[in-house]
Amino acid sequence: MPSYTVTIATGNQWFAGTDDYIYITLVGTETCSERTLLDKPLYNDFERGAIDSYDVRTSENLGDLVFVKLEKKKYWVQDDWYCRYITVKTPSGDYLEFPCFRWLVDDSEVVLRDGRAFLPQDDKTSLVKQHRQKELETRRKIYKWKEWQPGFPMSINANKHKELPRDIQFDSEKGMDFLLNYSKAIENLCVNQFMHMFQSSWSDFGDFEKIFVRIKNTISEYVMEHWKEDFMFGYQFLNGCNPVLIRKCHKLPDKFPVTDEMVSVSLERELTLEQEMEAGNVYIVDCELLDGISANSTDPCTLQYLAAPICLLYKNNQKKIMPIAIQLGQDPKENPIFLPTDSEYDWLLAKIWVRSSDFQIHQTVTHLLRTHLMTEVFGIAMFRQLPAVHPVYKLLIPHIRFTIAINTKAREQLICECGIFDKANATGGGGHVQLIQKAMKTLTYKSLCFPEMIKSRNMDDVEEMPTYFYRDDGYKVWEATKNFVSDVVSIYYTCDERVQEDEEIQAFIKDVCSFGMQDFDHCEFPKSVKTCEELIEYLTVVVFTASSQHAAVNFGQYDWCSWIPNAPPTMRKPPPNEKGLANVNLIIDSLPDRGRSSWHLGAVWALSQFQENELYLGMYPDEHFIEKPVKQAMEKFRKQLTEISSFIKKRNDGKKLPYAYLSPDKIPNSVAV
Repeated sequence: MPSYTVTIATGNQWFAGTDDYIYITLVGTETCSERTLLDKPLYNDFERGAIDSYDVRTSENLGDLVFVKLEKKKYWVQDDWYCRYITVKTPSGDYLEFPCFRWLVDDSEVVLRDGRAFLPQDDKTSLVKQHRQKELETRRKIYKWKEWQPGFPMSINANKHKELPRDIQFDSEKGMDFLLNYSKAIENLCVNQFMHMFQSSWSDFGDFEKIFVRIKNTISEYVMEHWKEDFMFGYQFLNGCNPVLIRKCHKLPDKFPVTDEMVSVSLERELTLEQEMEAGNVYIVDCELLDGISANSTDPCTLQYLAAPICLLYKNNQKKIMPIAIQLGQDPKENPIFLPTDSEYDWLLAKIWVRSSDFQIHQTVTHLLRTHLMTEVFGIAMFRQLPAVHPVYKLLIPHIRFTIAINTKAREQLICECGIFDKANATGGGGHVQLIQKAMKTLTYKSLCFPEMIKSRNMDDVEEMPTYFYRDDGYKVWEATKNFVSDVVSIYYTCDERVQEDEEIQAFIKDVCSFGMQDFDHCEFPKSVKTCEELIEYLTVVVFTASSQHAAVNFGQYDWCSWIPNAPPTMRKPPPNEKGLANVNLIIDSLPDRGRSSWHLGAVWALSQFQENELYLGMYPDEHFIEKPVKQAMEKFRKQLTEISSFIKKRNDGKKLPYAYLSPDKIPNSVAV
């Protein structure tokens, strides 16, 4: 009587074990085994982290093993179970691996194929083709598109985290509860003492230190000490939280009539402004996205204001980026141009307004829209169109981990009506919705390709701008990621025709564009891919957006935004429309009050924290792939990432402002916070 040794690994996360009945059926090309209850007398099977082995005897040889069918039935109360993988030792001594990495909920079953990846055109038998199709049909009933707000990328059809499929929920829902985490952050930072004085102003700049000095942090303390300096202001457009707005300026827009006479004192090369622009020494940041956006009006007792400034920056002889002109609105008839030669407080207030505007765009567009929401689109399309046996599913699944869950939590608690976002941010109360709707009109597929995004802003010349570490490190990580994706793709797609014949990958690409991006013409997302190179670039965009780009714009929030005058989340006085009005009192009265400052500080602290048991780029503990060539590609990828991390660490030695947000050892695999 043939005997198969079945080994089953239960997950290590909380509540992964089960007391329910677990049955197994082995399905071969010749026949299938009897449905067998897996139970060891006097032994508690399927405990959290356990690896249990069983003998499954059959009356005859099953032939080549095709599927393993698992069933979970209630014992006395429903007890969810997380199965990591199954291995089967056949009577001939062969070992087969069946990755699972999913939850079995209620009375349920799962049918697993062995861990080898197959393209749909490589499945020849009707049995495996039917299994593939049934899996996708089931998934499409569970993972449905929904428009959360008009003009947004589509999201998952779930209103609350608990409504999500169990496989994509957080292991511990409390771990990513915004209300709980913010409350903890406020308590840990000892700022809760200011909450009862919610609408009262601070006395002076030094007063902000009362909620700041609780946490020692090299960069944030340096920001506190130097935030007023023009160098610090300009540097942040290169390596701060939002290093994606600055672009080279060869010609001033008509709406920004800066003259040579205005800025000549700031120019160092005895050239006119026009000549400096021709030489590539002038840059511009235009916050036009904020023009016309409604300011937060959820609190009738406190007026809040937004501006849409334009800032001109100059690369001096030391190759430092310095602001030389600021206009706080898009209409020059209503907005004077502030200059470094103006009074100290006029210039300082103008810079504060730019920093506040940069913060609004960073939080809502650069961070929320272009990393969180875009990764969710890729993730939903993946679940709907790619079965677990598809190599691209296996490649992408680690980079989708918890993203749909964190976004659902955000819609439930953070960016919803009366959510946390409304408590401190000038774009709360609906302005953030308007801002995303507006930003969607400029979001294109190519703008998610890192090299294209840098080049489109004419920021790709390393010699011209040697301290743009976001660009330099991003190039390195992008290339390493692309090389890894290329290595994996080449294993399964040996020619362009293989890509064109893959109906599932084509459906995935189309689903992203036609449903996820709602077929907006301006987005220019492809509806198909015809070559291996196109597929490699597309998958690199997905992985890079979910990991590296998110890390670059998320984990520096406490560093750069905790000193509130450097990144005010709201302003309580309108931007000045004439010079000579600013003084210390006006600036303090413009900055956030004590309560909003406290909420803001708790927010940027909580959002900057890594998860417990974080998985960083290149770490793939769940072995969805079993093929040796893919594992070799992973090892090569990790080696390249380690070299990049070592380079960045060496470069940062001794720097007062080290840049490490794109160091691979600090890049989580997925958008999960």
